Amino acid sequence: MYLKQIEAKNFRLLHDVQLLLEDQATVIVGRNNSGKTSLTEVMKRLLSDASPSFSLEDFSFCCYDQFWNSHLRKSEGEDEAEIRKILPVIEVRLHFSYEQDEHLGLLSELIVDLEPECTQALAVVRYALKDGKLPELFGDFAETDEDARPDFFRLLRDRIPALYETTFVAVDPNDATNEKVIERSTLRKLCLGGFISAQRGLDDASQKERVVIGKVLENLFSTAKSNTDDTDNHAIAEELEVAVKSIQEKMGDDFNEKLDQLLPALSLFGYPGLNDSKLLTETTLDVAKLLTNHTKVRYTGSDGIHLPEAYNGLGTRNIILILLQLREFFKLYLAMEPRPSVHLVFIEEPEVHLHPQMQEVFIRKITEIASAFNEETGESWPVQFVVSTHSSHVANEAHFETIRYFLASADDNGAMSTKVKDLRKGLAGKPEPDRSFLHQYMTLTRCDLFFADKAILVEGTTERLLLPRIIRMLDRDLAEGKKLSSRYLSVVEVGGAYAHIFFDLVNFLELRTLVITDLDSVKSNGAGKFVACQVSQGQKTSNACLKSWYSNKDITPAELLAVGDAAKTKSRLRLTYQCPEAEAGPCGRSFEDAFMLANPELFPLPGPSDEEKETQAWERAREEKKSAFALTHALSENDWNIPRYIRCGLAWLAEGDPSPVPIPPGDVGAAA
Repeated sequence: MYLKQIEAKNFRLLHDVQLLLEDQATVIVGRNNSGKTSLTEVMKRLLSDASPSFSLEDFSFCCYDQFWNSHLRKSEGEDEAEIRKILPVIEVRLHFSYEQDEHLGLLSELIVDLEPECTQALAVVRYALKDGKLPELFGDFAETDEDARPDFFRLLRDRIPALYETTFVAVDPNDATNEKVIERSTLRKLCLGGFISAQRGLDDASQKERVVIGKVLENLFSTAKSNTDDTDNHAIAEELEVAVKSIQEKMGDDFNEKLDQLLPALSLFGYPGLNDSKLLTETTLDVAKLLTNHTKVRYTGSDGIHLPEAYNGLGTRNIILILLQLREFFKLYLAMEPRPSVHLVFIEEPEVHLHPQMQEVFIRKITEIASAFNEETGESWPVQFVVSTHSSHVANEAHFETIRYFLASADDNGAMSTKVKDLRKGLAGKPEPDRSFLHQYMTLTRCDLFFADKAILVEGTTERLLLPRIIRMLDRDLAEGKKLSSRYLSVVEVGGAYAHIFFDLVNFLELRTLVITDLDSVKSNGAGKFVACQVSQGQKTSNACLKSWYSNKDITPAELLAVGDAAKTKSRLRLTYQCPEAEAGPCGRSFEDAFMLANPELFPLPGPSDEEKETQAWERAREEKKSAFALTHALSENDWNIPRYIRCGLAWLAEGDPSPVPIPPGDVGAAA
């Protein structure tokens, strides 16, 4: 049995999302403010001890027009039942999956269907207006002008907590009208929650840090003390209490006698009198508080000197704290009776303070932690991990099937909401070996596409090394809001043979992407082979990306140069390759000769004809070592001209979706 899917509506950025969970570990990736924290927060409220409460600020911004429209329709005297249909409700739906022959336990409380073949159970939590409270919600507020909206929402903010309520129901997965009310405690007993937040307090070397570790130790002690079935740890807890009691007895009367002398001389004020009790001190020690406030973790040193916790790195302390908290969750699960069927553990940003290799090891080993606990105790821990991260190392180490990409986008009114993109579904049609190649390539190159605003796929090393300098030069002429240096760009070196494999991925991620590739013109050598040649002599291209883009393996360089801009743009993808710097001028085959043709002052080409200049640039480029060529011009203090095809491509990338940058007059027919 496991939690298969979470659906959330109208909670903060989660306006309408469906999140499919893996049975062991699910990895959530995405940029900042994409909804990852919203998911953790709503689940924390549902699975905590207290009854979940919400406020107006918890409703998605997309809901605000619905509140206002409900008020307008109420003002027009529309039927209350119709108004309630559009009145926003925060709703979370939890889909549980089980086997037909499985012992259901508490899950039986959620099963209301009569279908023998059904192996799904559905729990729904709703935060909605109480019955009969619609008149009170809007009260005597009569204004219907748009200018009155701020006053209207200030009124709602005060009334919603009193007039809305949270209900828990079990729903038939096959019939939404068949449902029954369940107790809030039923859900928590069935599905236990554990949360390790991103703010763990380990960068504070003061009292706060000691409490963080100590609190975990206190919880472990409390669980061991209460769980008599865990005989070994229960015995340790009792021994700790005996040890502390022994210390307390040794302190004895002498300690308190000295402490009594510190009490003020109250006799000066006539106290104590005949009927007053005498003041005495009694010092008691509490194991739990000792663990929280007076227990430090130290690291083995030498010659009997052990180092304080703060002397170790933040990364080491972070991983220790996570492991201790996981241990605490496991022990809490074992102590519960009856035991929950599912334990959902959220870990936010495990990469905090961890070096890249440790981040990769963590996500690889997370499921093995549960197995290690199981082997130690012989008990099965039905844990599902949900890991949210901003680390490309964590994301790339996880397999595609486990990744859920959170993308925040704005509607027509500018209200932001989250889309959840499941890579298992999104790349389901990607054939092998391309599917495996994508995962392996991203793992090897530490690709950060999941966290970027825009992406650039480049042909090779030269373009990758020169792009930072090119972007700085281009930004001088761009408006402040369009400067590429202020965007989060992911530059991925893919080569002409592999760029097209990434097309489905960047489209699925809805990532505005520029593909910079080469013409790679070739001609027949008369012996049945095609060899590299100047563009003007080319009979076809050897570039796999261009062949795939135009679905034509025999497309010629002349046809490529004649293609218009519309054909080079597909949704959020833009293709750019070499083109003449001037109409009908010489054209480069690769970046190096295109760079030379764009900078005649740096690379004088005697010519005199365009074809001769093209040949001279091509031959000279063949002698250049690509990395040395790129570094020379990347580090040069002098400005140079950006090849036109790259300049126009980056100008398109700097623009927002959806329309491409128009080609200036005189540039018609050139590639950009």
